[in-house]
Amino acid sequence: MNAPMLRLEKIWEERNRAQVLGLSGVAVLVIAVVDWRTEPYVSLGFLYLFPIMLAAGFLPRWVLAILGLACAVLSALFSSLPLSFIRLVFESLALAGCGLFVGELLRNRRLSVAAQERLRILVETSPAAIVTVDERGLIELANRAANELVAPPDGRLVGSPIAAYFPQLHHALRRDEGPQFRTSMQCRGHRGDGESFMADVWFSTYKEGTSPKLAAIIADVTEETAAGGSGSPSGNDRERAALNGRETEVLRSLVQGLANKEIAARMEISESTVKNTLQQLFAKTEVRTRAQLVRVALERYRDLL
Repeated sequence: MNAPMLRLEKIWEERNRAQVLGLSGVAVLVIAVVDWRTEPYVSLGFLYLFPIMLAAGFLPRWVLAILGLACAVLSALFSSLPLSFIRLVFESLALAGCGLFVGELLRNRRLSVAAQERLRILVETSPAAIVTVDERGLIELANRAANELVAPPDGRLVGSPIAAYFPQLHHALRRDEGPQFRTSMQCRGHRGDGESFMADVWFSTYKEGTSPKLAAIIADVTEETAAGGSGSPSGNDRERAALNGRETEVLRSLVQGLANKEIAARMEISESTVKNTLQQLFAKTEVRTRAQLVRVALERYRDLL
């Protein structure tokens, strides 16, 4: 959304509710008085559209319908034309319809903003390293875990080229018209201090409008890779404990960043059952924190996730 639209949208912020509704009421009154005083020379009924659109961001639908009808009645009373029921109906529909249309646009916009904010919070609080990349190959969003993983020199990962840390992800960004895809791979990553490490990456490409973008979850598997290369049993084969269905589903939800209450609601079980299942997972994986459990999940149970 461009800058002028963003500035216009601020009119309907909740903190402006009283002022905007008051201004809308005054505008209706002023238009009615001026329309009455200028009768029968000119009709100002179309001006009622503006206060209705102002009020549309705060009033429920049924109130907007009544407001449209009231404004249509005022317009008909002060019109130089003879009263007509059909004209009144159409004018009511036009005024109320305009208000309802603007109201729906604003409601949809608020839902979109709220959804984006929930997604931002979910990504930011996730113990897994998550990044998104824009069409230019620049990191558009990175949570705290991603910053800790690659440790950029200036402490800020957003705005940096993904090629500096994960060159393969830069090549995976689809700029053509080919189908979007989701997959996983193992690649070499680079930290801000120049240190290299092996990373498992789960990523998907998508489009926002016409702009190609990429989202990825990244896990450091250097120790696991080194163990596998030394000829000893891998972390997956040596330490992976079998999980039952409930434990697998809880683990999957945990990796997605859900809280205990959200996991309980999704699985239709009690929150205490979720806590007990997490304790079982802690015991089976020999970890003590949720962040450690997520890392173990991505390293040892990625085929289940």
